[in-house]
Amino acid sequence: MRLRVWTAAAAAAAVALGAGQAGAAAPSRDAGLGPDRLLPAIRQAVSPDRLRETLTRLVGFGTRHTLSDTTSETRGIGAARRWTAARFADVSKACGGSLAVETPQARFTGERLPPDGALIQDVLAVQRGTSDPDRVIVLSAHIDSRVSDVMNAAADAPGADDDGSGVAAVLEAARVLCGRRFAATIVYAVLSGEEQGLFGGRLLAETAKARGWRVEAVLNNDIVGNVQSQAGVIERGYVRVFSEGTKAVETPTEANRRRYNGGEVDSPSRNLARYIAALADRYGAGFRARLIYRTDRFGRGGDQTPMLEAGFPGVRLTEAGENYDRQHQDLRTEHGRAYGDVLSGVDFAYLAQVTRLNAMTAAALAAAPPPPAQVKIEGQVSSDTTVSWTPSPGAASYRVYWRDTTEPFWSHSRDAGAATALRLPGVVIDDWFFGVAAVSADGFESPVEFPGPAGAFFASPPPAAPAAR
Repeated sequence: MRLRVWTAAAAAAAVALGAGQAGAAAPSRDAGLGPDRLLPAIRQAVSPDRLRETLTRLVGFGTRHTLSDTTSETRGIGAARRWTAARFADVSKACGGSLAVETPQARFTGERLPPDGALIQDVLAVQRGTSDPDRVIVLSAHIDSRVSDVMNAAADAPGADDDGSGVAAVLEAARVLCGRRFAATIVYAVLSGEEQGLFGGRLLAETAKARGWRVEAVLNNDIVGNVQSQAGVIERGYVRVFSEGTKAVETPTEANRRRYNGGEVDSPSRNLARYIAALADRYGAGFRARLIYRTDRFGRGGDQTPMLEAGFPGVRLTEAGENYDRQHQDLRTEHGRAYGDVLSGVDFAYLAQVTRLNAMTAAALAAAPPPPAQVKIEGQVSSDTTVSWTPSPGAASYRVYWRDTTEPFWSHSRDAGAATALRLPGVVIDDWFFGVAAVSADGFESPVEFPGPAGAFFASPPPAAPAAR
């Protein structure tokens, strides 16, 4: 996690407590293939040519406006969604039927919809996990497009970058990953209704809750294919990763505790973002993740927001520099200046880099155990700090992290073996932030979980009702 080396003397002083059996690590994909072999192989498998092929097809539907034609086979959002479902089915067939393709739908009303509302449909491809199938990793993007007038469903709205690029990334990640086996489930989600009010994200959140998914991470890809900013600056070296600092579902009691003890920059979404940055640093071949400490761009939103509001950790990935002439614009040229979200505005080598980071992150998360639960720290009026947690299913070992309270990344770590607590002599609890990650037998590591409700990836189960007498 962008770690600095911890001195051998300090390492020797750490004491593992409560050693016991961690959950048995079930095979999660190709047996014995650890992260240093699997993730570079996934990176290499992503094809810029396939991304171009997918995006060319999406742009060819003319418009994918949420309120556009749903019956035509060649134009409108209906044709685009059916093509996407068929593409997922083709990918699944090539992988031995590993994807279940679904199209949940529901009627929504809102300011950007007709008075009687509109039927919103998502296209999902579900790659079921082997040993922990209720734990879910989501890769998402929205298929709908728009022009200057958000209610104009008739005009051509190619939506190449916003957000055909994200859809192409999700489809390509599915192709690359579907032939492998993972402990957790991966859901590839192509959403509708984003431009009209984030309705596809709302439908996805409702679907997740109805099915009892334990969503560990949402990677929402929205506008991920352009390299030239509005100011003309060209940047191909990184993608921005936006994350919320405190949970959208935080209660007043939890907020009071967090304000007093810390956690403003350690929500599960923020530690998911750090996880993505660490993977990019190690396996991105020079391509980086630039962390932005905001839920989304200033005054704007995306489909990760309804998932956050449902209590699911998530981030938004967006290109390094946006070009607003290519977003939400009628196709036109004024005074020699071209407007419109057209195919020529997408850099497919860059889009491939973003896709690689998505695919590697999804694979690493789905192969790793879930983050440890019930993380606690103790050590007030003491020179030492003790970090404890409950066992994580599938974990072979654990790693305790800490950092100075003003540092952005975890800077110190210590392996705890199979123990469920670790004492850190000489590490004063007042001066540091702490967290714990779970590690599989073959070396896949979960995101770090910060202590208490502020950092918990999954909601704690309600207390059991007292036994009847």
